[in-house]
Amino acid sequence: MALLRKLWNEHPNLISWLLLALGMVVIVVIAARNVGFRSGQWAALIAATIALAGLSVWIISWEDGGEIEDVTRNTSNE
Repeated sequence: MALLRKLWNEHPNLISWLLLALGMVVIVVIAARNVGFRSGQWAALIAATIALAGLSVWIISWEDGGEIEDVTRNTSNE
């Protein structure tokens, strides 16, 4: 448990990306299991899903960075 907390504190975006990608891949595989994709198509679909999860976490992290900068700026002015 301490290792998970340490990883989360050091790399929150990376862990978020990993968890979101894992969940999204599971959902995509369940939803498309009867489509009849070939292995190359599955690989492309899973790679695109992982990239989308990374992009989502990156975009969401834009909001976090602004608040940290604002708090730092406000406390240094006092």
